[in-house]
Amino acid sequence: MNIAVIGSGTMGNGIAHVFAQHGFAVALVDISQPALDRALGTIAKNLDRQVTKGTLAETDKTATLGRIRSFTTIAEGVAEAELVVEAATENADLKLQIFRELDQHAPAGALLASNTSSISITKIAAATQRPTQVIGMHFMNPVPVMKLVEVIRGYATSDETTARVMDLSRQLGKTPTEVNDYPGFVANRILMPMINEAIISLFEGVAGVEEIDTVMKLGMAHPMGPLQLADFIGLDVCLAILRVLHEGLGNPKYAPCPLLVNMVMAGRLGAKSGEGFYQYTAGSKNLVVAPTFTK
Repeated sequence: MNIAVIGSGTMGNGIAHVFAQHGFAVALVDISQPALDRALGTIAKNLDRQVTKGTLAETDKTATLGRIRSFTTIAEGVAEAELVVEAATENADLKLQIFRELDQHAPAGALLASNTSSISITKIAAATQRPTQVIGMHFMNPVPVMKLVEVIRGYATSDETTARVMDLSRQLGKTPTEVNDYPGFVANRILMPMINEAIISLFEGVAGVEEIDTVMKLGMAHPMGPLQLADFIGLDVCLAILRVLHEGLGNPKYAPCPLLVNMVMAGRLGAKSGEGFYQYTAGSKNLVVAPTFTK
């Protein structure tokens, strides 16, 4: 089966990795050739890590990389696709534009999936002439490690499309969970208010960064505190999802904390920018609270 992945960032290269590792031919598409080169380098490093851990043979690494081809245009990349997974930036206008192009260039029988973490699948599907074949396929980060795939049915998504995507997810060694198309779906409708409340607690001086994260890690058995997790996800992504929840559900409890809004405006986006609630230094695994939040 031929798979096309649109977007070669963190999620896109992870999705390409798992499909290729499980025997699928993958076309990885991005408008930037340097971004594609970086993505292939990241996939190779992650495969090397699996080889070192003994979970993957060296020959399987070579075979996996051999199944991935890169393209800089959608038309070329999806020409033979049976499933397309869009993993572009969490921006509704961009995704609608991409799906219009996918509908034009992908084979008539191809399924079109979005890795969106919050944007309406029904809205995305309406931009195409094949809404019954459009579905949400929300992988978790890091994709090669996390088992869940949140499968989101749009208003018109067919039973056949859903069944095929559920089965494909299982072929990747994932656990697919079917949910309906409401803002934030399940994962982020529950997760983002928790992260936002942690930021509000910091904003209101209830406790410091380390204290909030420690309470949730040791008291609630979370592997990572909510502020560290927000940094890992990207504060801009958290803000975008909260805005989708706030606008889509019309409930003030989803309004993003002013501190989060200001941090994003200031370019403090978390791990990817080098600073969020914590500071991040290349090669260091030590967590250091950002100076703004130290006592």
